[in-house]
Parts: sequence; structure tokens; C-alpha cells
Amino acid sequence: MKEPILYRMVRPIITWLFRLIYHPTYIGLNNISTDTKCVLAGNHTNNFDCLLLISSTKRTIHFLAKDELTKGLKKIIFNNMAIIPVNRKIHDKNALNSGINVLNNGGLIGIFPEGTINKTNDTIMPFKIGAVKMAHDTESKIVPFVITGKYKPFRKSITVEFFKPFAIENNLDVENKKLMHKIKTELEKKE
Repeated sequence: MKEPILYRMVRPIITWLFRLIYHPTYIGLNNISTDTKCVLAGNHTNNFDCLLLISSTKRTIHFLAKDELTKGLKKIIFNNMAIIPVNRKIHDKNALNSGINVLNNGGLIGIFPEGTINKTNDTIMPFKIGAVKMAHDTESKIVPFVITGKYKPFRKSITVEFFKPFAIENNLDVENKKLMHKIKTELEKKE
């Protein structure tokens, strides 16, 4: 898949700055395939989560993100950063189809199945089914990840851990619960 020019230009800068300022810890990077289609799916703690994931791999991550990012002046940046806009007010089949197209072309999808930043006291919020649906429909594997810690400048306080990829079976509701359980269990281990 062709990498957007802006993404290619800013990824090394984002990676350098992010590592300089936040000193993130990356665990399980070998679980992200270097050349096959897969879906990265995990918890959402902060707007910086996308930057953390971008800084973890040299592959282009096509993030599903709220469509507000692709409107107004912001669209100049985000339309050139491999964003797949999602209308969160509806079951957005266009976003789903765009994600499926990326995977069918060997790409890498990044998604936060909670649908938004978790500002509740719960470990995670209920997962939307898009991650497992895209993986199932394209025979892609899901790489679960968990983000723990806080984004504190100049401290080693944020960690992302990637777990072994797994294939999706036919019952999407069961698979979605399995993904949610995996991420919730891993987060609770770290509390």
C-alpha cells in the first residue's frame, strides 16, 4: 500500500520527538507483522495514543478516527495522515469498507474499539464490533495492545504492549467479547 507523503515525512519527526519527550516503553513489537495485513486494537487513554502507536512501527497505520478531524482546516493534515474518517452517529459502512480495502491491500489498521477516550472509572468501555468485523472479512489477524501509564514529559511513564496476533472465528459477538476480555484482563494485571 502506498504511504501518504505527509505521513512518510512526519513519522520520523513524531517518533523522535515522542521518544525524546515521553520515553515510552514498547513491549512485544515483534507481534506487529512487518509486511502482512493486520488490525491493531486496544484501549484508548489519551489523544496521544495514536502518536504512541505511530512511533512504535515503521509501517503506516491507517487509523479509524472521528470524522470531525477531516473537516475544516484540520482536513489538510489528517486527510494526508492515513486517517479513515468515521461518522460516529451512524453505523458507518463507508469507514468499514475503507478499512477492509486497506487490509485487502496488505495494510495495517489501528483502531480503538471503545470508540472514544475512556474517561470513565471502568477499566474499559464496551467494544464496538468494527475491529473484529474487518479482521474477519479480510482474514486478517488482530494484534491486541494495551496502553498503561500517563503521558508525563521527560519521564518513563507510558507503556504500550502488543500481544500475540490471533485469527477471528465466525461468531463476531463472541470474538469481540474475547478481544475485550483479553485487553481488560491485561490492563487489570497492571493496576
